[in-house]
Amino acid sequence: MDRALNSDPVITAHTEGRFQRWRICIGFWLLGLCNNFAYVVMLSAAHDILQKQESQNTTTPTPAPNGTNIEIRNSSNRFDCNPVSTAAVLLADILPTLIIKLTAPFYIHKVPYGFRVLVCFFTAVVSFLMVSFSSSVSMSITGVVFASISSGLGELSFLSLSVFFSRDVLSGWGSGTGAAGVAGAFLYSAFTQAGLTPQVTLWIMLVVPVILVVSYFFLLVFPPSFPQWRRHNVGHNYFRTVNSRERRPLIEEETDTDEDSEPSQEEQEDHHIGPLTFTDQIYVIKGLLKFIFPLSLVYFAEYFINQGLLELLYFPDSPLSHAEQYRWYQTIYQIGVFFSRTSLVCFKIRKIFLMSLLQCVNAVVLGFAVYYQFLHYPWVVFIIVLYEGLLGGAAYVNTFHFIHEETAEREREFAMAAASVGDSLGIALSTAVSFPVHQYFCSL
Repeated sequence: MDRALNSDPVITAHTEGRFQRWRICIGFWLLGLCNNFAYVVMLSAAHDILQKQESQNTTTPTPAPNGTNIEIRNSSNRFDCNPVSTAAVLLADILPTLIIKLTAPFYIHKVPYGFRVLVCFFTAVVSFLMVSFSSSVSMSITGVVFASISSGLGELSFLSLSVFFSRDVLSGWGSGTGAAGVAGAFLYSAFTQAGLTPQVTLWIMLVVPVILVVSYFFLLVFPPSFPQWRRHNVGHNYFRTVNSRERRPLIEEETDTDEDSEPSQEEQEDHHIGPLTFTDQIYVIKGLLKFIFPLSLVYFAEYFINQGLLELLYFPDSPLSHAEQYRWYQTIYQIGVFFSRTSLVCFKIRKIFLMSLLQCVNAVVLGFAVYYQFLHYPWVVFIIVLYEGLLGGAAYVNTFHFIHEETAEREREFAMAAASVGDSLGIALSTAVSFPVHQYFCSL
């Protein structure tokens, strides 16, 4: 009897601990889903945003006998180009994010996490409303900028937030961001193809920022010392769990092997729990370069394909319109991203650089396909785009997994935030190439 009574608290504690872990992982999954949702929707809507403004600035679409509108096509060239490349939408979608990720790691710790999440919420709502009510390209692009601010601040903050929890939350975050791609691209494609206007579709999606706020404030279980509404110094160890299993720093400084020069225990403790200086942060960034460069290269090739080439891979004989083909390219790409970002629970891939080279091969193949037009069926492009998504998603989630693994606890929060610039840097650079490529092909 005593034995049974004594074991009950243990079973209860174990059950509550497991329930709490699942609750936190689900919370991070929803945060990843909601944070990237607006970003994905804006890219999926890129073709429609530009086509809508073009039709308003030129002529009204001719009504068809069944009451629908005939799609306006540019018959002056074989690629059915928009006057402005969808890379323009990508540029507005990534530049604010890039600026935030380049600068924020050095000061964002002064802004409490709770306030950051509220900013993400309001900017996401503004983005959906501005694009849905847009009457000009400039207004649409401004709405996209707000989506970029929300996504960039959110990604940087939630990756930093992950260090306050077990490493399992990265699997939830990665899978959620992948699901955002599938849900955002698929729902936008499905709603518009079912007859809803892009405007009504964006109104429906206003529920997503609400889910983000609810997930953060009511689903996550924060440590007692978590700085929810107060600023904190990056590098402070709120858990004070420095022990022999401390992970190695990204940059291992040379140490004197002489036993007499060994630092005292007090000095070691101060080193582990003190705030990072600017010099410390620069050393951490140098160690991160081996992760940031391959990730940037993956995303450079990936978004050169998505926003520079896919719009030009148009098949007139397909039953799908040009806009529908573009939307389904984006949807299938996001399906690949989702599966690969969820794969972290099954296996890890250390060779990020190999994935970046394979992604560059994809870009070269599709570039030749656009120029020589040797692909005659959209389903061939669907397969290539699915593979492209698998590579990109795997590179992202494995990069942050190994950064989390190989960074000292004192450096981890800053490192996760600083490394988040990798994908945005590659995407921004891809726009510099996408614009002239688009102009060249559209002039043929």
